[in-house]
Formats: sequence, structure tokens, C-alpha cells
Amino acid sequence: MTTRSGPTDRHGEVLIAIMNNEPDFAILKEELWYRIPVSSTPAAWPPDWLAFYQTKVFGAAAYSVRYFGRVVHKQIVERRDLFPHQLPSPKSERRYWKISLRSLECLPQPILSPRPRRNPFIPTTWSKFREAGEINDLFDESPLENSLWDEFKVRRIPAERQWEVKVHDQRYYLDFAVFCTDGSIDIETDGDTWHADSKRIPQDNRRNNDIESAGWHVLRFNGLQIRESIVTYCVPKIEATINRLGGLDENSLAPRKFYELPEGSAQQLAFFEQESDYELDE
Repeated sequence: MTTRSGPTDRHGEVLIAIMNNEPDFAILKEELWYRIPVSSTPAAWPPDWLAFYQTKVFGAAAYSVRYFGRVVHKQIVERRDLFPHQLPSPKSERRYWKISLRSLECLPQPILSPRPRRNPFIPTTWSKFREAGEINDLFDESPLENSLWDEFKVRRIPAERQWEVKVHDQRYYLDFAVFCTDGSIDIETDGDTWHADSKRIPQDNRRNNDIESAGWHVLRFNGLQIRESIVTYCVPKIEATINRLGGLDENSLAPRKFYELPEGSAQQLAFFEQESDYELDE
């Protein structure tokens, strides 16, 4: 299986994969392959490029994307074939995608994550990957989310996209998480298909209850609200909730709040303001 001749900018063309241990990183550098359990195959598959999000074990390089490569071959193999020198074990028959790269390249500037995160995979487009200033720029979930994210960047609201929250034994991924001094906000964008699916109402009701029981404040905006009144309704609601929760928590001496002027929204800046568990052997 080989890849296309060049970037097409389709969703999932680039897959950001987690790199959470030194032995796998050594294999990547020396042998130019990476493995993904077949049982954990991402929904957007297959990728033409792989990039790697390094976790805390990499010290100064932690919580960043620095390396990437073009995929030249993909095949399903058993663990015994990946690691022929390992003794037989119950893991020996586990099946993996072995993804081989043409080369391992280094980005001119790393894509940093403002907060530590454990997303196992982030499917994105080639243009988003090449233009990303931080990891939240990579997400390519929906046009509604992208519109709201653009407004957040204009107003310097440091939201985290697809933020994992675990409530008891259930994992949820929030469209946007905003961390405030006196609480946190879960902001959800509901597309038109969401409203047409009556079966989702009980599911999302339970989800909201779980998230709120864990201390989050949930705000939901539908497609019409985001398309037609993102500046006049959605963002003011979010800013008012941030203010009610004591302002943005940015590890500075004072939280940042928002206030309204006749010509638009403004901010009270903080003083000295500064610029999921996943294992490959599951």
C-alpha cells in the first residue's frame, strides 16, 4: 500500500500520533516505522503522513510535535513479527498496523501544546499541519468548531480543543475546554445533524449531567447561532461565563476578564501575562 504523490489537503491526510516512550522513538529514528494496534485504528484512515506528539518522558521536548514523515507502506502484522527476539507471550498474536516512513523530518518550529494532553490521535489536513502555531490549530473536526476557534484566537481566549475528561469509567472529549479561576467551561458546538437525531438527546443529556457533576459548566451552541450570531451572542455568552467564574486561569498574578465598550469587547489583562492514557500495546 503506497500513498498519493502529493498533499491533497483531505481530512486525515496527516495523522498526529502519540509517542510516549524512548524505545519506540529509537525504532522510529533508526528503522523508520511506527505501530498502531489494529483495534485502535483511527476513524480517518489511512494517513499519507505521520507526525508525532511527544509526552512528558521526553523532557524539554515534551508536549510538542517536532517530527514527521511521509508514509510509504502500511501492513497488518502480528507482534511476534514486529519483535522476533521477544519471548512468546499472550501479546505475541496481537495485530498492529506497521507504518513505514520514507524519512523522519524535523519541523522548523515545534508545534507546542499549551497544556499537557494525552490525545492518542489527531487527524488533520496538510495545510493545518504546516501552518499550526500550536496544537489546537491542528484539529479539523467541523467548520463550526473552526469558526469558534478563530474567534477565540482573535480574543486571545486560550481554549483547549477535544479535551479529554474522565468521569468514573466514561471518557468524554469536549469540543472546547476553557479553564477559569473558579471553575472550567465545556463549550459544545451542535451541528444541524445533531438536532435531527432524536436518539442523541438522552445520550447528550447523560453526558451533560456527567460533565456538570465533575464540576464543569456546559455551554452549547447550535449551527445557526454560530453561523449568524457568533459575535453578538456566542462569544458574549462565553465571555460572561468566564467573568462569572473569576476570569481566565493563566498562571499569572491576576486573572483576565472581559468587559464591553461601545465599539466592542475589551479585556482586563493580567499582570506579567505570559505568551488520554494510550499505550501502543493495548
